[in-house]
Amino acid sequence: MAVQSGIYKGVSAADRMAERRSRLLDATLSVWADPEQRTTMTGVCATAGLTERYFYESFKNLDEAQSAVLEAVATEIEQVTQDAAQAAGTDPATRIRAAIRAFLELLVADPRKGRVAIIEAGTMPSLRGRRTDLLRHFAHLASVEAHERAGLQRREREADLAGLLFIGGMAELVTAWLDGVLETTPDEIVETASRSFLGLYG
Repeated sequence: MAVQSGIYKGVSAADRMAERRSRLLDATLSVWADPEQRTTMTGVCATAGLTERYFYESFKNLDEAQSAVLEAVATEIEQVTQDAAQAAGTDPATRIRAAIRAFLELLVADPRKGRVAIIEAGTMPSLRGRRTDLLRHFAHLASVEAHERAGLQRREREADLAGLLFIGGMAELVTAWLDGVLETTPDEIVETASRSFLGLYG
């Protein structure tokens, strides 16, 4: 029978499970990003339209689901910024401006991603350490961009420190912007952050 073989209405059991996991991840992102809503497994399941049985099919607990969301957002940020820099050519200012603009466009398209990765993850003891690791990872990528791709000159230790200063500043700037306490535009952030990056590595 089709059900016994794992196929239901032409969809395999593995594909159905992957679709449910995707719905749960998006629901976790939505609930977690809402400052007016307490993040609970019950809320995530209700938003996804799935029972707790299916939650446990994909995740051990809520922390694991939130960790998966954080990793997915971080991976997407890295991919879109590096793709944008690569497409921009070799000019240092053009490359960094393109990368920062791609990052801001990602947040404009889906502000939930910026809120959970940059703001909310830092408030959770279980994720705070991983968020710090990710900030340091992006700081290293900034250093690599300056050294190996943009051709700007700095000693390695100085470059890493400058990268951490840049990424930390960007995190604070974006936090203020997403929280609505800083009146600015994505274009202004792109230009200011680009000049900051070039100044740190110039």
